[in-house]
Amino acid sequence: MFGKTALLALAVLPFTLGQVSEDFESGWDQTAWPTYAQDCSQGGKVTLDSSTAHSGKNSMRVDGAGGYCGHIFFGTSKIPSGDVYVRAWIKASKALTSSHVSFITMPDSAQGSKKHLRIGGQSNILMYNRESDDATLPDLSPNGIAASTKLPTGSWQCFEYHLGPDGTVETWLNSNAIAGLTAKAGVSNANAAQWQRSSVKPKVTAIYFGWESYGGDTNTFWYDDIAVSSTRVGCT
Repeated sequence: MFGKTALLALAVLPFTLGQVSEDFESGWDQTAWPTYAQDCSQGGKVTLDSSTAHSGKNSMRVDGAGGYCGHIFFGTSKIPSGDVYVRAWIKASKALTSSHVSFITMPDSAQGSKKHLRIGGQSNILMYNRESDDATLPDLSPNGIAASTKLPTGSWQCFEYHLGPDGTVETWLNSNAIAGLTAKAGVSNANAAQWQRSSVKPKVTAIYFGWESYGGDTNTFWYDDIAVSSTRVGCT
């Protein structure tokens, strides 16, 4: 009896922790991975693509249109209740520009209703944006911009991040930590002055991958081998 109980507990444990792993080789389960476009959706498109993949034959393709209503995302609401670690292999067709865009958006109950924690770009580099006060991580100063990095185009990149219940934010690209996209509770960061002025600690309720542009920028992104866990998954 103990053996059966233990096996049952092990079987359900990943789901109670909100752990998700998806390579889309069985197709696109739109119930588990629904589309998301708050307020409006005009021109953006999500499709299962068998022309390119990080592994296997399938990936998810997002064709993002220009302007806020050109946004479209897909994602999951199976999120761990404490530490949240995300790993996604990403391929972008165009480089990030000086304009503000997002390619990951997360409804964040800590910020209030219909507010999001967003990951994307501005000033040609990767950055976070908190919708409630429009704070960025890093600060978009010369030093802050230099502390982040650009997102390479035309090839698969391993993008990882960690959101801690104490407000910690950590980010890696191809296993390399990005100093400008790091903010730890109780640790001062000269490039995160704007971010750390707020006491908000992210509490995301879903994670969506796609495209949102606050100007005219358009792009195509592919996503594959996505994992959401309470511990770091890594790129391998």
